[in-house]
Formats: sequence, structure tokens, C-alpha cells
Amino acid sequence: MFKTSLFFIFFFVFQCSNLLAQVTLNQLDSEQKKHGLWKGVYPESKRPRYEGTFSHGKEIGEFKFFDDTKAGSVIATRTFSLNDNVAYTVFYDQKKNKVSEGKVINKLFEGQWKYYHLGATTIMTTENYINGKLEGLRSVFFPSGKIAEETNYTNNLKHGSSKKYSERGIVLEEANFKNNQYDGEAVFRDVDGNVVSKGKFTNGKKTGIWQFFENGKLIEELNMSNSKNNNR
Repeated sequence: MFKTSLFFIFFFVFQCSNLLAQVTLNQLDSEQKKHGLWKGVYPESKRPRYEGTFSHGKEIGEFKFFDDTKAGSVIATRTFSLNDNVAYTVFYDQKKNKVSEGKVINKLFEGQWKYYHLGATTIMTTENYINGKLEGLRSVFFPSGKIAEETNYTNNLKHGSSKKYSERGIVLEEANFKNNQYDGEAVFRDVDGNVVSKGKFTNGKKTGIWQFFENGKLIEELNMSNSKNNNR
């Protein structure tokens, strides 16, 4: 009799705890702002979509986001700062490998972002953002870690110097950009470092005298401002 009564007491306490947890989930404060622990679901599948804590409408601490599968893998985390709108964000693939990471402010990328090679811990790309737009140097790396490309950006457009490299460190392309178009002097090389062509671009088109080489030797000079040579 005593064991039976004890069982019902524990059962009652357990049920009350479950009911309390359900009551305190997805609550609003007196101003109808999200407050406390919230868990969202995908509309169709009803699987978990995210979970995190709000303080009177403001996200605090770490939020987790899940993919819409039975596994419910974590595909992103966002850790919110207490004093501002900064959320350090990390994206993952379904094998828990990092895909990219960086800061988000007011839902816009800000500062340096890192992108990783598929299924690896080595960095593939680093980018810099201001108010969600690319600004400054964007660097791309081979899986070995050696530099593959360096290009400057302004207001989300290629603007300024740009270089592309082979994995051996040969500079394959040296050029300048203006508003996302080639503009200015440019040099192109083969994988052995021999110059293939060089000349000038204006608003994305080759202009003036261009030189063309084979095995490092000059074989032709063309005036690219002449319309008949524009396709070269």
C-alpha cells in the first residue's frame, strides 16, 4: 500500500513538472513580447526549427536552428551579445562541420566572415563586411592553406587591385577593377609564370596596345581599341 501511494505521488509530481514546462514555453510578457524559452517548429512537418531564450522581446544567449529532417541536425547557432544587437553566427553542414562563421548585426553580415572547405577545418575564404556588403580584401585559399586569390571590394563590388595565384605561388593574373569591371593595367601568366598577355582595360574592355606572348616571347601586338580586334 505504501509503495503504491509513493508511486502515485511521484507520478503526480512528474505530470505537474511536465505541465509546468509546457505552460512556461513560448510565453509573452505584459507587452506581448516574447519572454523566456521559445521553441519554433516548421509549419508543415512540425519538426523543431529553433530554440532559444528571449528577454522581453530580445534574444539572449545561444539560439540553435535545426534542419527539417528526422535527425534534426543543428545547422546554425547564434550567440547574442547582452549589450548590443551582435549575434555571432556559425553555420554547419549535416555532419556537424563548420561551413561559415562571423558576426551578424541587425540581420546583416558585419566584420570578418570565414568560410571553410567542404567537410574540413581549413579556411576557404575570408571576407569583410560593412552593413551587409563586401568591403576591403577578400581572400581565397587552396585546401593546402596557400593563397589562391586576393581581390579588393567596395560597396559589394570588385574595386581595386586583384591577384590570382597557382598553388605553386605563381601569380596567374594581376589586374585592377572598377565597379566590378576590369579597369586599368592587367597581366596574365601561364602556370609556369610566363606572360601570356598584357595590356589595359577600360570599363571592362581591352583598349590600346595589347601584347601577346608564347613561351614568354612576344608574338603579336594589337590595338584593341580597333573594333575588329575586340574579340581577342
